[in-house]
Amino acid sequence: MEKIFDLRGGKLVVGGRTLVMGIVNVTPDSFSDGGEFFTTEAAINRATEIIADGADIIDIGAESTRPDAVPITAAEEIARLEKILPAVAKLGVPISIDTYKPEVAARALEVGADIINDVHGLEDLRMIDVAKNFGAPVIACHFEPCNTFDIIGDVQKFFRRTAANCSSRGFDTTQIIFDPGIGFGKTRDDDLTILRRLHELKFLDGREIFLALGVSRKRIIGHLTGQAVTERDEATGALCVHAALSGVDIVRVHNVRMVSRMIRTIDSLTEEE
Repeated sequence: MEKIFDLRGGKLVVGGRTLVMGIVNVTPDSFSDGGEFFTTEAAINRATEIIADGADIIDIGAESTRPDAVPITAAEEIARLEKILPAVAKLGVPISIDTYKPEVAARALEVGADIINDVHGLEDLRMIDVAKNFGAPVIACHFEPCNTFDIIGDVQKFFRRTAANCSSRGFDTTQIIFDPGIGFGKTRDDDLTILRRLHELKFLDGREIFLALGVSRKRIIGHLTGQAVTERDEATGALCVHAALSGVDIVRVHNVRMVSRMIRTIDSLTEEE
């Protein structure tokens, strides 16, 4: 399945080769790179760098989503984004805005973003309305704790509910890219099960869906390897290759250069001659 999204930042083909989403955290407190790209100049330089490294999408977030992060207001989040987004938009690569607040998403789409990346999975139904009004694709992330012994079933149930909510509000469900939410409300075993069974999530009720995966430098890698956050890029790359081979359409990463090269190599081996 392949879809061409017409975005302000250019056309984006999802469902062909695996896309690499590069992370730009405009925060002082993100778990991996908090504070590194907090200024406008640093964020623009970072975006320019990862585009050169092969990023297909730039994911910009202004509020940390690590478990112990201190929430900020929508006004604070918008203030961090308003100068950065228009400048990065000029670089010509699609931008996703990493936020769970509808008012932040709306302002971000007005000033340069193209895609909504909602780590609260469109729980706030107003986010669906924002996406519909702007004609923007959405990445809907599963974030709920598993209440059964079947994390795959729980994630699929969430995907199904999200699609139904979007449909009921008149939003085209083919504009949804689903993320199983590694590290969000999950145990180590939940994360491992999802990673091992990613291929099962590629289809929902017999219909192929678009999948994104954010696993870069996350805690599950520390559990698997014993490595500190700054030493987790190789393991991230390995999981991204596994994701690509399992049907994931977009991988979200910090080390774009390394992962992009790995993904391009794998994709070249699986292309039809």
